[in-house]
Amino acid sequence: MLRGFAAAGWRALLCAGPAGETQPWPPSLGKAWASNEALWRRLRAGGASVVPGFLSEEEEALLVAELEPQLKRRRYEEEHWDGAIHKYRETEKSHWSKESHEILQRVRDAALPPGVPQLTQVHVLDLAKTGYIKPHVDSVKFCGCTIAGLSLLSSSVMRLVHEQNPQDCLDLLLERRSLYILRGPARYEFTHEILKDEESFFDGRKVPRERRISVICRNLPLPSNPS
Repeated sequence: MLRGFAAAGWRALLCAGPAGETQPWPPSLGKAWASNEALWRRLRAGGASVVPGFLSEEEEALLVAELEPQLKRRRYEEEHWDGAIHKYRETEKSHWSKESHEILQRVRDAALPPGVPQLTQVHVLDLAKTGYIKPHVDSVKFCGCTIAGLSLLSSSVMRLVHEQNPQDCLDLLLERRSLYILRGPARYEFTHEILKDEESFFDGRKVPRERRISVICRNLPLPSNPS
């Protein structure tokens, strides 16, 4: 478990702000724990980030109200076809109300690279309280260099682990109504997962998991160079 790996000095480096105040630092990562300083500095440069409070309570309620009728028509599945997701239901959504569209455009403006074609369908993933996502890397066939997700209804902990060097790992606290962004090395070189409720700890404290809806925007894969 990551929650016990950091020495006091490294904890202070990550969490101490001006005058010793405890606060999310650096802003580019939000609240994060890294297994070593080199990894933290590498991902701080743009690989992974969290924007706390990206949504207001009213915006969250608006998105949930728009999604609920579609989600309620589906039952929770025990396991995804690729084995990565458990106790979930999901859908793809292209048509949104004007208000929700404006929220999603803010996500795209904040996270997705300019001038790169974007997936018009937004992936909506509804995890039950007992649901979780196992370590995986999203297929490069279906999405490009950036993944951006809104966290609705519940906070959670996302863990990134380097595929070739599993000792390099990073925990991100995805607070309710936050936006997370994975790009570059965090997108391609690290698995990511959402921890089970019984494993959901951050900085030594429990992060209770409730039902969680994630609203995920992606860009299209870049065309392969001709051989």
